[in-house]
Amino acid sequence: MTVHFIGAGPGAPDLITIRGRDLIAKCQVCLYAGSLVPKEVVAFAPEGALVRDTAPLNLEEIIAEIKTAHDAGNDVARVHSGDPSIYGATAEQMRRLDELGIPYDVTPGVPAFAAAAAELKQELTLPEISQTIIATRTTMHASAMPEGEELSKLASIGATLAIHLSVRNLKFVQNELIPHYGKDCPVVVAYRVTWPDQQFIHGTLANIREKLRKSKISRTALILVGQVFDEHNFRDSALYDPQHVHVLRPKKKSVKK
Repeated sequence: MTVHFIGAGPGAPDLITIRGRDLIAKCQVCLYAGSLVPKEVVAFAPEGALVRDTAPLNLEEIIAEIKTAHDAGNDVARVHSGDPSIYGATAEQMRRLDELGIPYDVTPGVPAFAAAAAELKQELTLPEISQTIIATRTTMHASAMPEGEELSKLASIGATLAIHLSVRNLKFVQNELIPHYGKDCPVVVAYRVTWPDQQFIHGTLANIREKLRKSKISRTALILVGQVFDEHNFRDSALYDPQHVHVLRPKKKSVKK
C-alpha cells in the first residue's frame, strides 16, 4: 500500500501529469482538496473507489482516513492543487505517515505561477531585466513569515515576484513594494488560472488595489509583480545568437578558397 501525493496542477483537468492521472485511476481511495481541485480531476478514479473531499477535515481526520486505507491494503491518491512542494501543507502529513510507517511518494504538478505565465504568454525571466523568480507570501491568519523573509527584504532584490495567498493583503503588498519597484511597476492579479472563470487584472503597484476592489476578487488569486510584465525592449538571449558558440553548436570552420 502506498499514499501517492499528487499535484493536480492549477485547475484545468488536462494539466495534470500523465503519471498523476494514472495513479488516481488505479487507487481505491482518493482524498482531494475539493476547494481547489476540480471534480473532473478526481473523476479519473476507478469505479467503486472512495472519493472524499478533505476540505471539511482537519489533519488528524485526514490521517485517520489514510490509516484506514492502509489497514485495508488500499492505495491512496492524496490530490493537492498546483505542485505539492509549494504551500501544499503536505510536509505535516508526511511527518505523520513517517511516524506510522506508512509509505508514500510524490508526483509533481504545474504550479500556479507557471500556469499564469503560460496563459499570459509571458516569460518570467528576461535578459538583463530579471533572472530571478521569488515565490513567496505575506503574513496572514494561517502563519507568520519567518524572520528575514519579510516582503521588503525580498523586494530589495528586484526579482519577479509570485506572491501567493495574499490578495486580501494587497495594501500591505503595495506599501512594501513601491519603495523598491516604484509606483509604475506592472502587476498582474491572476484569479483561478485555467479554470473556466479565470481572470487577469492588469495594473501597477499604484492602482492595482482599486482595480481589484472593483472586480470583487477576494481569494484564490496570485499576485505577479515585476518589470517583465511591461518590457518589450529586452535584448535577445545569447542562447540562439549566431555568435554564441557552445558544445552543441560549435564554431563553424572557415572554408579556404
